[in-house]
Amino acid sequence: MPGPAPQSPPTPAGPPGAGRTAVVTGASSGIGAATARRLAGEGFDVVLGARRLDRLTELAATIGARALPLDLTDPSSVEQFAGALDRVDVLVNNAGGAFDAAPVADADLDSWARTYEVNVLGTVRLTKALLPRLIASGAGDLLFMGSTAGLVSYEGGASYTAAKHAVHTLVETLRLELYDQPVRVMEIAPGMVRTEEFALNRVGDQEKAESVYRGVREPLVAEDVADCVAWALTRPHHVNVDLLVVRPRAQAAQHKVHREG
Repeated sequence: MPGPAPQSPPTPAGPPGAGRTAVVTGASSGIGAATARRLAGEGFDVVLGARRLDRLTELAATIGARALPLDLTDPSSVEQFAGALDRVDVLVNNAGGAFDAAPVADADLDSWARTYEVNVLGTVRLTKALLPRLIASGAGDLLFMGSTAGLVSYEGGASYTAAKHAVHTLVETLRLELYDQPVRVMEIAPGMVRTEEFALNRVGDQEKAESVYRGVREPLVAEDVADCVAWALTRPHHVNVDLLVVRPRAQAAQHKVHREG
C-alpha cells in the first residue's frame, strides 16, 4: 500500500503574534500599557481600549497599534467598541482596580459597587460581546488579569478581594463552558506590582501609596506581568496556562513581605 503523502516543508516562522489581533483593555497605563507594548513587539495587531483616549492615542502611535475609546461600565461604549472590530483572536481583560482599603464595618457601598462594576460586570460585558469572534477565529485566547487577592483574602481589602474572587471563578466557569470550543481561558494572578496608579487610586494619598512598597527591594513592575502575559499567549495553542501566580521574591505570601531597613 502507498505510504502517507509527503508533507510540505515548514515555512519560515514569523513573529509569534503575526496575523493575530489582540485586544487589551485598561491599556492607558500600568500593566495594560506594558502588555500592549509587549504584544506589539511579538507581532500582534494590537487594539487598545480605555477611557483616556489621549493617552491611548499617544501609546498607539508609539507601538503601531489602534486606539479605541472604551468604558466597560457603559453598555453602549462596549457595544460601539465591539462593533468597530472585524477580527479578534486574543482578548486580554486587564481593566480593573481597587478604590478603597476600608474594613467591612466601614464599607462604602458606592465604592463596592464601583469596584464590582469595573472588575467584574465590565469584564463580563466585553467578554460576552467578543466571544463569538474569539470562537470564530479557530484559535482564540481569553486571558484575564486576576490577582492574588482573588485567591487569598486580607483585612481592609474586602471590596477588591471580593471582586477578584469573582473574576477567578468567572475564569474557571468559562473554561468549563468552553471546553469544546477552540478558545483557551487563562488567568494571570500577580501579587505586589508597583505601578504609577494602582496604590494611589486605592488609598488616595501619594505618601500612603509609596508606603505600600517601602523597603521592598524589587517589587514587580508592569513589564514583569506583561512578560507573563506574552509567554502564556505564545505557547502552542493546545497548551492552556490555567492559572499563573507571579509575585516578587520578597513576597512569600499576602502578609509575608520582606522589607529592608
